[in-house]
Amino acid sequence: MELRQFRYFLKVVECKSLGRAALELEVSTSALSQQISKLESELSTRLLNRTSTGVVPTGAGIAFLHHAQLALRQAELAISAAQRGRMSGQVSVGLAPTTAKVLALPLIAAMRTRYPDIQLHLVEMLSGYLASQLNARQLDLAVLFQVDVGRRWCVRPLVDEQLFVIAPLDLPGLPQEGAVRLADLGELPLILPSAQHGLRTSVMAAFESSGIRPNVVMDIDGLAILMDAVRAGHAATIQPGGAAAHAAEDGLRVLPIADPHAGRRNLLASLSDDELSPAALAARVVIVDVARELVRSGQWPGASWIEEFAVPAL
Repeated sequence: MELRQFRYFLKVVECKSLGRAALELEVSTSALSQQISKLESELSTRLLNRTSTGVVPTGAGIAFLHHAQLALRQAELAISAAQRGRMSGQVSVGLAPTTAKVLALPLIAAMRTRYPDIQLHLVEMLSGYLASQLNARQLDLAVLFQVDVGRRWCVRPLVDEQLFVIAPLDLPGLPQEGAVRLADLGELPLILPSAQHGLRTSVMAAFESSGIRPNVVMDIDGLAILMDAVRAGHAATIQPGGAAAHAAEDGLRVLPIADPHAGRRNLLASLSDDELSPAALAARVVIVDVARELVRSGQWPGASWIEEFAVPAL
């Protein structure tokens, strides 16, 4: 009998539906049903009645419910106590500016809640520099947009991000409403990060795939200065959802780019597992959890979660 089965049973009772419970648990309905059946088999009794309108607990299920809740609560307290007692140290995490804008504060909050004795060192810089820092062992973990396959890193895809045009309302050449295509942006003056930035690589590759040469009038590597220049009316920019999240509040127009190849993949890269400290391994799990929740709750605009192998929990 596993704690996972307890969680599954409680979620099914809460949702009154295997399908809805499976969605919230992010497992397939068949896998959820198999686990419930396995639990019932181990207990030699039926816990749930499956009807055409949903699922309801049997008498045995109601009796089991309360004790399952207590067991999970005790397990959570035991895990929390063990983690607080054993987990300390330092971990350094690198984020590009646009990723930091959406991920940094939730990550800080989650680390302080789960691992208050771990000292978190956050580094914000261009993704190309982050890769160099990771390779030089000056970072434990970094969210990158492309990786060198020759490096001995552990890489886990996190999210795919949609790109957005962000521009002053009265900028000449700006499409007025709705999603736009790169083919409509060839004459639009753009401010982009320089070639060392992973975003520049993604944007230029998308334009090239569309057979369009973008009108880049200025390179600015600092996100704050870049957005100030856009607000001042000098040109538009193309950014992922993290940078676009609050642009409309600043009086700027935010238009999603409809081309399916116009996007950016965020990759969580780390040193190999045997080189990571327990603190770094714990932080890697937290980053995955925080990113997933930001996407699920809609707090990472234009991002879609990538289902991949799970980073093992501590």
